[in-house]
Amino acid sequence: MLADQELKSFVPTVVPDKAKLFYRDILGLTLLGEDKYALEFEANGRLLRVTTVPELKPHTFTVLGWNVSNISATIKLLNAKGVYCEKYDFLNQDELGVWTSPGSSKVAWFKDPDGNVLSLTE
Repeated sequence: MLADQELKSFVPTVVPDKAKLFYRDILGLTLLGEDKYALEFEANGRLLRVTTVPELKPHTFTVLGWNVSNISATIKLLNAKGVYCEKYDFLNQDELGVWTSPGSSKVAWFKDPDGNVLSLTE
C-alpha cells in the first residue's frame, strides 16, 4: 500500500530559529517553507519537516540519518562548522567518533540544537 509512496521525515524542535540555521546553514538542506508550526526542508528529493513542539525530551537513539560516501570527510566538514560527533563509552570509536559495526559499516552520531541524535553511515 505505501511501499511505492514517497516517504517524509519528521524531527521535533523547541528552538525553530536555531534549527533553521542548523539544518539550512550547517547541514546544507534547502529551506522550502516555514510557519509557526514547522520548517520544511528538501533533503535529496525527500521532505524533512522540523516540527515546532512546546516541549521536548530528546531520545537517546538516532531519529534521523544519512548514508554518505566518505564518513571521515563529512565529519571534518561538520567539525569545520562547529559540529562534533558524540563519543560513547560503550563503543570503540576512532578520534572522529566513527564506530565500525560488526558488518563493517562505519557509523557516527551528532546532535542538532535540540539534542536530537542524528547519524552518518558509510
